[in-house]
Amino acid sequence: MTNENIQDNYSTFAEKYDTLFNDEMYYAWASYVVNNTQPGRILDLGGGAGRLAVLLSQQNYSVDVLDISTEMLSLAQKHAADSDVDVKLLQADMREWSDWEFCYPTIVSFADALNYLPNLVDFKATIRQVYDHLEAGGQFLFDVITPYQINVLYNNYYYNNDDDEENIFMWTSYPGETPDSVDHDLKFFVYDENIDGFRILREIHHEQTYTLSVFQHELELAGFEDITVSADFGNQTINDTTERWFFRAVKA
Repeated sequence: MTNENIQDNYSTFAEKYDTLFNDEMYYAWASYVVNNTQPGRILDLGGGAGRLAVLLSQQNYSVDVLDISTEMLSLAQKHAADSDVDVKLLQADMREWSDWEFCYPTIVSFADALNYLPNLVDFKATIRQVYDHLEAGGQFLFDVITPYQINVLYNNYYYNNDDDEENIFMWTSYPGETPDSVDHDLKFFVYDENIDGFRILREIHHEQTYTLSVFQHELELAGFEDITVSADFGNQTINDTTERWFFRAVKA
């Protein structure tokens, strides 16, 4: 998948994704970060529309947001201005941003950002960039959806939303071509007054995950240590039906 393919994932419907995403998740992610860090400089990798960045800024963090989508970063700029906080924006591919010379005590990545990387090679490249941009002893906090989420909960998943005439959409999920992957077929029905009817806008999103041992092994190979994994935003231990793994890994 090319750089352009990844950017296209969020280019068409950036504002709709931002509007429809569950705000409570961002508050939970913010609490997870606050519980595991001290206020300071932090990078939100794949930070999208900046919802988490705004919440952390309000908790006295100095937040930079890295994302490949200019549309998402435009929304992040708007949200920061609306909340009267200062957020620095960096438009870049999370797999390669070696020209960014600043290092951080903490880098975070949530909301399936790492699951959108097409394959393991891309994941390896990304966590190596993270390692290189952490201070010594710095930590990487991130989450990913699990094989249980993909293979069980997303297996032939279907959701139809027609309660809000401004946001009518259909969401269908089906197994991807590679193990532990899923493709989401998203269709938005947008009213067009020129035709007095609805236009259908469609995107296919691919998400990929791996077994827990693969994530742990790749983090170790990249040089991370003190790797811990939890569930429920760090509040529970993991089990066979955990839907999202939360990782904390420290730069050696």
